[in-house]
Amino acid sequence: MSGHSKWSTIKRKKGAADAKRGKIFTKLIRELATAARIGGGDPDSNPRLRLVVDKAKSANMPKDNIQRAIQKGVGGGEGANYEEMVYEGYGPGGAAILIEALTDNKNRTVSDVRHVLSKNGGNLGATGCVSYLFEKKGLLQFDRSAVDPDALMEAALDAGAADIVESEETLEVSTEAADFTEVKSGLESAGFSPHHATVSLEPTTTVALTGKDAEQMLRLADSLEDLDDVQNFYANFDISDEELANFA
Repeated sequence: MSGHSKWSTIKRKKGAADAKRGKIFTKLIRELATAARIGGGDPDSNPRLRLVVDKAKSANMPKDNIQRAIQKGVGGGEGANYEEMVYEGYGPGGAAILIEALTDNKNRTVSDVRHVLSKNGGNLGATGCVSYLFEKKGLLQFDRSAVDPDALMEAALDAGAADIVESEETLEVSTEAADFTEVKSGLESAGFSPHHATVSLEPTTTVALTGKDAEQMLRLADSLEDLDDVQNFYANFDISDEELANFA
């Protein structure tokens, strides 16, 4: 695994997701409201909203919170309308980084992103400088200890999955972005419920990081997620499990 998927695995090992649940909910509320404002409040007819609702449920966001965020987006009223921004740049060791943000103040957001990058061995680049290194994929992750790998693999292929990647702790099913909903529904119908499911930007090539570069990249990733305006970030770094053990 690499980039976004690698970072998701690292966060689980660190227990960072629970520690930052309040911040995660704040970002999800912003994302739910924006998706509802753009495409309407019915997840069945708004694929973008459906993905965010699934993401919120995976994060154990209460149903009432989800509904309030959707209603806020549909109803408008007081509060900021957030603009979608994408920033591209480079991290330690030349790793490509792509950042998605929702902001009510573009000047503040780009300043914050630039500061985090420069502080951690990276720099902001021009539009298009790294986006060609990523492709949109559906990802569904399962705890290896909770499923039968052979049965999951068979069900995933029957549902139309593109690939399955095994690691020590997880099984990750990947799909074409257009097939994500169908594959997810097929797996759930077969009794397999992912602990994490999303449409993500996955790197087509990776950069192996070690030593100081690896340490700086982990700090950079953490700092980007701490920014309220940053919804998602993607990178093409790869850090081996042996290397990660040095920063445990």
